[in-house]
Amino acid sequence: MAKILAVTNQKGGVGKTTSCVNLSASLAANKQRVLLVDMDPQGNATMGSGIDKHDQEWSVYHVLTGRCDITQAITPSADAGYDVLGANADLTAAEVELMTLDHKESRLKDALHRVASQYDFIMIDCPPSLNMLTINAMVAARGVIIPMQCEYYALEGLTALMETIAGIRETINPDLHIEGLLRTMYDPRMSLTNEVSRQLVSHFGEQVYRTVIPRNIRLAEAPSHGKPVLAYDRNSRGAVAYLALAGELVRKHDIKNLHAKSERKTGTH
Repeated sequence: MAKILAVTNQKGGVGKTTSCVNLSASLAANKQRVLLVDMDPQGNATMGSGIDKHDQEWSVYHVLTGRCDITQAITPSADAGYDVLGANADLTAAEVELMTLDHKESRLKDALHRVASQYDFIMIDCPPSLNMLTINAMVAARGVIIPMQCEYYALEGLTALMETIAGIRETINPDLHIEGLLRTMYDPRMSLTNEVSRQLVSHFGEQVYRTVIPRNIRLAEAPSHGKPVLAYDRNSRGAVAYLALAGELVRKHDIKNLHAKSERKTGTH
């Protein structure tokens, strides 16, 4: 079954969508089968994957509201190397409609269950706010990846997000955990960046990814071309960083799988 990961931060402008798109592309480059789910009505992850959000007959909105099956709404992205369950402005209406539907928090989880065996990773790009769309993503996911800039206000926002994750784990999804904290737009020349980075590692330890994502003009340019940075400029610092992050994520899950198999064998005997 796929490893379902939500990429989220209630604070905007931290590289959330950039990270979801480019990590998905880098996982695909590592021969992983990937589905990117865009849960943001802005549809930036959809466009950044080379799919026109205005030209979708079916989208995640139709899946959440039961208007179509998830298999009808998934579109392969040739440039990105992964599949996309896209979003556009229609998704704004889903927030209101979901409130009147049964199992409103688990609509995405139920839909993804139908296709989870076809993928190694399912990456969910969340909107930069806590609403019913974000809750659906966190109920569907097993892990949360938190992109964040190493700046003063980032730590304050992180506390609020941790409380949200803890609340969802206690009430709806006991399997939810923090997969990792990702330091984005990293500039080691700034003393504040280094100080906040040290605080993160000191407090969260192994939960902080070793890979950091640098400030990189190619990362900023790639979305306007409808491509992940890997397809836009494979040799850029941004592309190299996300490839390293994908390798770190795959190794982490390989180790988890080995431990799980070892525990099952021990339990059997």
